[in-house]
Amino acid sequence: MRIGELAGVVGVTTRTVRHYHHLGLLPEPERLGNGYRDYTLRHAVVLARIRRLTELGLGLAEVRDVLAEDAGKDLVEVLTELDEDLARQEDAIRRRRERLRALLDSEELSAEAPVSPELAALFSEVGPVADSPMAVKDREILAMLDTTASPEAREELIGLMGATFATPGGAERARTAYALLDALVDADPDDPRVGEAARALVDCLPGELLPTAAVDPDGSFLRAFYADFAPAQAEAIRRTLRILAEQRPEGGAP
Repeated sequence: MRIGELAGVVGVTTRTVRHYHHLGLLPEPERLGNGYRDYTLRHAVVLARIRRLTELGLGLAEVRDVLAEDAGKDLVEVLTELDEDLARQEDAIRRRRERLRALLDSEELSAEAPVSPELAALFSEVGPVADSPMAVKDREILAMLDTTASPEAREELIGLMGATFATPGGAERARTAYALLDALVDADPDDPRVGEAARALVDCLPGELLPTAAVDPDGSFLRAFYADFAPAQAEAIRRTLRILAEQRPEGGAP
């Protein structure tokens, strides 16, 4: 058989056949006097097996192991591992679809979506914030932490924030702090309203939220964080962190 005939019999492309030759999965056939490859039924059998194994989900490196002369006894192990991997993928897809369905069923999708269900519930406690640039920015930062923090840190962060907003007047205090910070967008860092905004922020934030970076003013993350705000807004946040650090119980974690 010529390469095109072999490919047609097995249902693959000639390019695939050549690729398997290059990887050493399919042995090279003898060549005729005119230089053309002369494929046999054995090549078709091996090529068909490669196709079956790849359609099961095996990678080509795994196919190579299965095709090795002494790998027959390991086929059950390889297929068991593949089945377990597919089960994990199936579970991950199911959980992703549940999150997507929750988003689609929600009355309003926030600009930060998708976020975890816990953070979405926290956002809903405060309500819409599109009219406050500072609130929108705050949600963007929380969404970033929701994505990058470890599961334990994320659970602690959302738990602390949720407890704060759940207290009587918590959501109103947050909206007041956002409004005070919004008003500082064109102010000087020594504006008297900076102190008022800092005190309002302190009333909104539990001391346990004070990040380790807050005690390191030269930290690269904190520098980038402050640079994202207007000068007076950044100064209000600096004062907030200093106040929270001063309020931290002695011996508490930094």
